Amino acid sequence: MKKFVVADPKKCIGCQTCMAACSDVHQKVGLQSHPRLTVVKNNETTVPVMCRHCEDAPCATVCPVQAITKEADRIFLNESICVGCTLCAVACPFGAIALDGSRPIAHANSYDTYIPSTPRSSNPSTSVPRTFGHDLLAWEPGVKSIAVKCDLCEFREEGPACMEVCPTGAIVLVSDEATERARKLKREVTANGSLTVDMEK
Repeated sequence: MKKFVVADPKKCIGCQTCMAACSDVHQKVGLQSHPRLTVVKNNETTVPVMCRHCEDAPCATVCPVQAITKEADRIFLNESICVGCTLCAVACPFGAIALDGSRPIAHANSYDTYIPSTPRSSNPSTSVPRTFGHDLLAWEPGVKSIAVKCDLCEFREEGPACMEVCPTGAIVLVSDEATERARKLKREVTANGSLTVDMEK
C-alpha cells in the first residue's frame, strides 16, 4: 500500500502553515521551494489539496522521461530529470501537481545546470494555483519548468513537515498501520452496535 497524507476539512482552519513548512524544508535541501500542497477554500470550508500517491499513478504512466516512478510506499518525482512537459499535472485526478521554475546558474556553459527558483509562484498576481488549470503553459525566457509534487518529505526522519506543523492536527499520514487501526476500530464499533441492538431485542 502507498502512504499518503490527508486533511480533515472539519479541522482545517486555512492558516497555510502547512504550505509554508513544505516550502521551507524543501528549499533547505536544494529542491524547488514551491509547496507540494495547496490550501483551497470552498464556501466556508478550507482544506489542502494533496498527492494521494495513487496505486495506479496516472502521473507516472504519462511521464515521457520516467521522472515519476513507483517506489515501495510512495510515488516519487525526480526533479533533476523532469522536462516540464506538464502531462503529469494534466493527468493527476486530484490536481496535486504544480509546475515551478528553475533558473540556469549564471555563466553556466549550458542550460543543463539549474538552481531552484520560484519566479512565477512568488508573483502576487498568480493568485490561482496552476494545478487548477491556470498557467500550465506559462513560459518565461531562461526559466525551465519543473513539476513538483508531494514526496512525503522522504529526506526527513520526522516525516511530512505539513503534518508536524499543523496547529489543529488536521493532517494525518495514511499507512498500512493507520488503516489497520481504523479497520479494528470500525469492527469494534460495529460489534458494539450489533450487541446493543441484540440487547434491545
